[in-house]
Amino acid sequence: MRRAFVSIIKRDVALALRQGGGLGAAVSFIMAFLVLVPLALGPDQNTLQRFAPGLMWLALLLAVMLTTERIFQQDYEDGTMDLLATVELPLELVCLAKALAHLVTVSLPMAIIAPVLGILLNLEATLLPVLLASMIPGALALSMIAAIVGAVTAGLRRGALIVPLLVLPLYVPIIIFGVSAATSALTPAGAMPSVLVLTGIALITLVIQPWASAAALRAYFR
Repeated sequence: MRRAFVSIIKRDVALALRQGGGLGAAVSFIMAFLVLVPLALGPDQNTLQRFAPGLMWLALLLAVMLTTERIFQQDYEDGTMDLLATVELPLELVCLAKALAHLVTVSLPMAIIAPVLGILLNLEATLLPVLLASMIPGALALSMIAAIVGAVTAGLRRGALIVPLLVLPLYVPIIIFGVSAATSALTPAGAMPSVLVLTGIALITLVIQPWASAAALRAYFR
């Protein structure tokens, strides 16, 4: 069972790296985002510095959202999910493996890249460790929620149109506490409370995701 679980993760990671549609699209998006944001907000460095943490979180959220439908839809359309549902590995663990593959190939690399690229928006160097520490559990939560929504929309013809409506309300607490961690880093209270809340959200989504995703997929198999 453990071999099957690891094999699914390796398969999805290999496909994502081979196709380049996941992380490649996310990186392209965040680079375009970083180029366009200064043009929209203006050249004032103080303004960019003030909004930089929130903009980095927004870029991470949107980049993950762009790849949500890729988690299950392609495997559902070509019949791979039908085969995975019949193996000895429970469907809940199959869903968890696919969510972890999405975390490894998209969310986690973006969580590491985003704070570094934030320097282009005049992000304070002292905030880099805090932003990174908050984005890692945030990335886990984003991938788990994306996997749930991806499973719900896997069998829909125009699921990509529904994804933002389903995923954005669920991402609101993550972005609120993520930005709070960065903005409160220089205050006496510090960023630790917000980081702990993000870690708690990540753990909750990690527990809920396999069951919710599997239940959504089973509705299509009936």
